[in-house]
Amino acid sequence: MGNSLGGKKSAKVMKISGETQKVKTPVRAGSILDTCPGHVLLESEAVKHHGLRAKPLEPQQELKPGGVYFLVQIPKDDENRIGARRVRSGIQMSAKDRLESLMLSRRSASDLSNVAAAAVSAADLEENGGVRVRMRLPKAEVERLMAESKDGADVAEKIARFYMAAKGGADGVGGDVRRLVKSTRERRVGFMPVSDREIHHYLTTAS
Repeated sequence: MGNSLGGKKSAKVMKISGETQKVKTPVRAGSILDTCPGHVLLESEAVKHHGLRAKPLEPQQELKPGGVYFLVQIPKDDENRIGARRVRSGIQMSAKDRLESLMLSRRSASDLSNVAAAAVSAADLEENGGVRVRMRLPKAEVERLMAESKDGADVAEKIARFYMAAKGGADGVGGDVRRLVKSTRERRVGFMPVSDREIHHYLTTAS
């Protein structure tokens, strides 16, 4: 009985090395920390529930009879530890920024794809001042138009009119095609087959 009662009146303090020390209660945490500078006391139950987030005992807190506590040394280079946390936080923010940038770039690419799909043709300025226009027409129809035309400009005009007729002169389409027809009269025209149902129409400004 005496040993049992005596055990309840003391608290157990354990070090990381496995060394165990029994202290009589009541006793404050500060009394133990005074003999071990650079250390903190952690209650075993707090460590069990919160792990590394367990809050150290304040110097004025008393140890509970029968309680188990861990005496842990504080890292000497606290500034480096805090700096490491800031670096990790910076890395996380950078990763977040990269993710947002990737999402924005994908959204922009999607918007551009939608605009390109809705347009009648995609025209790009070449280094030599020319313009490249691409449209899709049946190969047989292209061959027929080329056979019935006098030159490249005549072919371009007939292809443009054929496209307008197929689209029914929709708003936005007619204006683009009319500008294309007008420009072909003043430019050199060439065609290059790309696939069975697609051709590239090249317009180069006449010098």
